Formats: sequence, structure tokens, C-alpha cells
Amino acid sequence: MNALKRFDTSNLLNVPQSVVERLENNLQSLMKREKEVWLVAQCRKTLEEASQWQRDYVNVPHYEGSSESYRQLWSQTIGEMKFDADFNPQGEPVFENEKVVARWLYIDLAEGLRARAVLALPKNGKTPFPLVIAQHGISSSPANVFGFNNPSGLYHGYGMALLEQGFAVLAPANITLAPPRARLHRLCLLLGTTLAGLEVGKLRRLLDYVVTLPDVDENRIGMWGISLGGHYTMFTVPLEKRIKAAIVCAFFNDRLHKMAISSPLYSCFLDVDEEHIWIPGWFKGGFTDSNLLSLVCPRAVQIQQGRADGIGWWPLQEAEYQRLKTHYVKLGIEDKVEYAGHNWGHEIMVDEGIGFLRKWL
Repeated sequence: MNALKRFDTSNLLNVPQSVVERLENNLQSLMKREKEVWLVAQCRKTLEEASQWQRDYVNVPHYEGSSESYRQLWSQTIGEMKFDADFNPQGEPVFENEKVVARWLYIDLAEGLRARAVLALPKNGKTPFPLVIAQHGISSSPANVFGFNNPSGLYHGYGMALLEQGFAVLAPANITLAPPRARLHRLCLLLGTTLAGLEVGKLRRLLDYVVTLPDVDENRIGMWGISLGGHYTMFTVPLEKRIKAAIVCAFFNDRLHKMAISSPLYSCFLDVDEEHIWIPGWFKGGFTDSNLLSLVCPRAVQIQQGRADGIGWWPLQEAEYQRLKTHYVKLGIEDKVEYAGHNWGHEIMVDEGIGFLRKWL
């Protein structure tokens, strides 16, 4: 067999065009891999250096004071939008039986922009009710929260279970598919903000209205979201101190690996078409998941995460949780942080979540 013929490439005028094309492809391959290795290293270095936040553990007030600048930086990083239009609330029925009633709630955010959510209330029990903001995931809707249109059963009807346990439920509606989310995110970037900044601002304005209602206890508010809803729980609760307890389901992660390091062990956002997740300066601020949720401390946090869930590799997630737990331990309030790990997949753990909320709301 003849050996592969090699050409003298010192003068491209003397080699076939197929060889020129191969040389160009080789160069592109080398440069792409070289730049990715360098950029991932820069991501790691930037995140490691920026995440060394300085905190004061003398007591809870000192801790909260030392965290405030990081809270403001997070608001700036996502480009949180502030809305203050008159609410002009409107609604329409969703479902009702002898125990519960649910209606769509619409409020104005700005001229031409509305927020939409399902607000569901128990018919029985002592008012005002504690409120849980129940946030759906991607490719889902508020209907899934209450057990409708969820053939996979991943939500386990947790919104309805909360109602049965005496909680009011606010289920905000977000844009649900990746392509339209990407389109809106691009427009937000032109304004120096992000889609996350818009939707966090929207969610906080919904809360502004709901706490004015006589059926809602403004001092007992929690938030519980799955997947994209876990994303919004983790993004919102550090900023919104009225939320006293948070449950992050199927999103908490080792953020460097999840964003920038591909692996067969878990899905990496670098490899999927979810443009809305890319927040400029996320790593520059040192916002690991444990750092971000440390801004919730001393309020209560539960992480729900399945070992069979491909969004992450559970040893990395559990190690990140231990970093979060450290802050609670140093303040002597470790009972307010909890890791609800399980052997299932990308799904809500209803009993564990309701037990946690009943304890802290």
C-alpha cells in the first residue's frame, strides 16, 4: 500500500486545492480548541478569584450587612428592571372546586407590558394564608404547577398539594420555549439588561400587588421552582427579602462545570441552544451558586436534586451545597439549610418541600 503522499506546503501555488482546504480545516480545528482551553481557564481563574467574598460572621445582622454590596452587584449583573406602573389588576377564572379557587391575575408593569400569573387560594382555613410563589420550568406553564397537562408527572401537582395544605399559590407565567427566549434576550442585551433581569423585575412587581390582598400573609412568603423555575428562584430570592424560604429544584449546580466544561456526566449549557442563560459578567462577580444563595442566608433554603438528573453530576452538586452550608454553620443556623437529595430525576419532591415550608413559614 502506498503511503499517504505529503506535499511541500511552503508555496501554496504548488499544491492541490484539496490540500489547501485540509490545511485551512486543520488550522480552524487547532484555533478553536486552543481558544476554548484558554477561555475555560480564564473562566475558572476569574470565578475562583472573584468568588472570595468577604463576610462578617459575628452575628446575623453583621453577616447581612457584609452581604449587601454583593446583593446590589447581583441586581446590576442581571440588569434587574424596576416596574412601577399602576397595577390595573384584572383576572379571569382558571379552576374551582369545593376546596380551592384559582384565577388568572394580570397587572400592568409598564405601558404595553403586562405580568400574568395564576393566583390560587384555599376556600377553607384561617386567613391570611402563607403564600408560595410556584415557578414552572422551561417548556411548561402555570397549568403544570397544578397538575394539568403534565403527562410525565414531574411536577407531581405540587401547586394543588400546597393548596390542600393551606398555602396560597402564585404561579407566574414566563416565556417558555428557548427560541423566543433567545430572541427577547438579544433585545434585552441591546438595552444593557437581560431577560432574567426583566422577569425578576416582573416577579417582584407581582409580589408587590399580591401582598396587598387580605387573603395573603405578607410575612409568610416562600418560593419554589423547578428547572427554569429553580433558576428564577435562585435569581430572585437573593434580591427579594420578603421571601422567607426558598426551594431550588433541579437547577443548583457547580456553575463553572455547568456553564463551561462539557462532560458526558451532565448537560453543559455550552452545548445546548439556551441563549437566555448567558448573563454577561456572571463569573466576574464571583456568583457561584453557593455564593448567590449565601445572599438568602439567614433565610431558609432547600435544594432538591435527583442523582439521576442529567442537568448535573451529583458529587459536584453536593460539594457545592457543602460550600453553601458553611455560611449557615458559621452563624449557628444550619437547620435553615437543607439538601433534599434523592435517586430520581428532574422532578419535584412534594412531601420534602411542603414539610420544609411548613417549618419556616
